[in-house]
Amino acid sequence: MQTQIFVNLPVKNLLKSILFFTKLGYTFNPKFTNDTATCMIISDTIFVMLLEEDVFKNFTKKPLADAFNITEAIICISVESKIKVDEIIKKALAEGGTSCNKKQDHGFMYAHGFEDLDGHLWEVMWLNPDADL
Repeated sequence: MQTQIFVNLPVKNLLKSILFFTKLGYTFNPKFTNDTATCMIISDTIFVMLLEEDVFKNFTKKPLADAFNITEAIICISVESKIKVDEIIKKALAEGGTSCNKKQDHGFMYAHGFEDLDGHLWEVMWLNPDADL
């Protein structure tokens, strides 16, 4: 079995978050979805658990970070092309996300980011498979 990663993120409104990420093209595993949590599928081995804040609090003794004011992490996902980077960012901004940085084109890497509805930072990038790094 391949190692899988499950990123857990607190959200204020699960339904709004599901609608937001659905518009970006992501799907959800119904086996791990209920009224307070869902499992967003990024790839065969990468998943994001969107948990309503009260549920998320059950997994930590620390206070939740206000992602609008504190950077807790930047979740970076790769896609297959520069065009796909731009498509996802355009959809994120159209659905209520905000731009968090300028587009970066370094030749071997092309990236752009957004903040989701809860202030979590997402970076979408394409790496040139033919580049000598």
